[in-house]
Amino acid sequence: MPRRQPNSRMCFVCGMQNPIGLKIIFETDGERVWAQFTPERKHEGYPGVLHGGLTFALLDEVIGRAAMELDDTPWMMTAKAELRFRKPVPVGQELTVIGELTRVRSRMVEGRGELRLSDTSVAVQAKALYVKVPENVAERMRDDMEEEMEYWRVVED
Repeated sequence: MPRRQPNSRMCFVCGMQNPIGLKIIFETDGERVWAQFTPERKHEGYPGVLHGGLTFALLDEVIGRAAMELDDTPWMMTAKAELRFRKPVPVGQELTVIGELTRVRSRMVEGRGELRLSDTSVAVQAKALYVKVPENVAERMRDDMEEEMEYWRVVED
């Protein structure tokens, strides 16, 4: 049965208190992660088309969130990503992003994602590699994140 993943306070994609953020809620079945989002004109690159940088942010987040489903997930960051734009992504219609892992190793994970249009056709495909953050960096991140973790929770309807 699907369940929601937690949201943060200030993340651009999922932060619920970020005044310019997308405030997206992600769901998972334990292996795949997905979310719906309807971009507006303020999210355009070309007129009527979602900005490619926002497309990348959506896919990076959904694939990275698939890694959160691993037991004892270490802090991970994007090391490499590749997107294939098959169709323009229109604003004003509901989009679905889906991510899953394709390979798990001790220090890195690989995943893939799709951005689907409202007719379920695939507009963008992504592949990405995430690496475990070195322990000295992770320790500093934990210190910086202590207060922020109070806001890391599942958003209810």
